[in-house]
Amino acid sequence: MKIDKLKTIAEALIFASDEPLSVTQIKSILDDTTPGQIKKAIEKLNHEYRQTNRAIKIIHVAGGYEMVTRESYAQWVKELFKRRSTSRLSQAALETLSIIAFRQPIANTDISSIRGVSSSGVLKTLLERKLITISGRGEGPGRPLLYKTTKEFLRYFGINSIDELPKPREIEELLQEKDKFPDDNKPVLESATIDSEGNIVIKENNKDDQIQGTDNSKKNE
Repeated sequence: MKIDKLKTIAEALIFASDEPLSVTQIKSILDDTTPGQIKKAIEKLNHEYRQTNRAIKIIHVAGGYEMVTRESYAQWVKELFKRRSTSRLSQAALETLSIIAFRQPIANTDISSIRGVSSSGVLKTLLERKLITISGRGEGPGRPLLYKTTKEFLRYFGINSIDELPKPREIEELLQEKDKFPDDNKPVLESATIDSEGNIVIKENNKDDQIQGTDNSKKNE
């Protein structure tokens, strides 16, 4: 298949899909192409978008390709979706989600123990939003259900893999800054959560810092 035709078909498929579309999925529709040709076609599309100053781009997220608006148009897109702001996750949901992301697979009892309050209602919300799923049962008393994050979680925060989240130990090492702090005054990581803007918020020694994240849930990034 000629590259120009492949570009237009790939563009149509990615635009029409309601979730990130993988190269494998595109190839299953276009038998006479290779993964390399598909990736090259997407690269050419993005090049054309940049050259013509288009408001859109194609990003690689959650293992697939998705069409989104450029960051420079975010203020207008946010106005469009302002009435939908009530659908954003609550602080309790974000807190629970961050615990699952860093400790998965994890049981409800362990999540509630970390948070200090019952998390059953929040877990129900996250399951309904398809941000988490049940991954199996634990080995403890009663064989409790275990929870893990989903592909929709990756899409929501604009990452390809859970490995892209900073590990708590990595955050702690970053904060310690050995050359700046005496041994007795090194900051200690107390917690890490994800806020409503998609930032990873770390708390150490009663102070809050943020690591900028990405939220592509409304395709306005």
